[in-house]
Order: sequence, then C-alpha cells, then structure tokens
Amino acid sequence: MERPAQTSWRPPRACEDYLSEFRHCKSLFNRFHHYYAYGTAASCQQWKVDYNNCREWENHRLTEAKDALRKSERSRLAEQRNFTPVWKLRQEPPSDWHRPLDQENQQDS
Repeated sequence: MERPAQTSWRPPRACEDYLSEFRHCKSLFNRFHHYYAYGTAASCQQWKVDYNNCREWENHRLTEAKDALRKSERSRLAEQRNFTPVWKLRQEPPSDWHRPLDQENQQDS
C-alpha cells in the first residue's frame, strides 16, 4: 500500500462522528422513522465504510482511504444539493416590516 509524503490532510469529520452516525442509523428509532418517511430501510453501510477508511487514514496514512473519504463526502454533499428548499428566500424585507405584529388585531377592535 502506498504512503503519501503529505500528511497535513485531515478527514472532514472526526472518526468518532462516522461511528456515531452509523450507530444512529442502525438504531430502532431511526429505522422506523426512515421506513415511515421513505418506505424503505435505511442503508447504513456507507457510514461504517467511512469510519473504517477514517481509521485507516489516521493509523496508516493510506492514500486509498483518503481518496475514498473524499469521494464519499463529495457524494454526500452532492446528494444534499439535490433537494430544493421548502421556503422561497427573500431578496429584501417586507415593506411593512417595522409595524407591530398585533397592529391588525388592534384595528379590528
């Protein structure tokens, strides 16, 4: 296995974070929630693979582990970008932003 000369690179998350995400993903609550929300069982294997690659990087500085972690994080971020926001973002505040919120109720009285 190849060892890189540069060792200043760090994983985007701590290795314990990958393990924590894996444990959360495997939890009964999360499995039930994922099945209820999406109709399928959650796939947790990638969190375990990422944890193992992170440990390989920390212990042996293997470039294969580093590249696998980078690829996994990039795909995870790309997947998050596929979802459109629920709310339309404002470009400027409403014209009546300075008025009290309960002013409508006072006019009705």
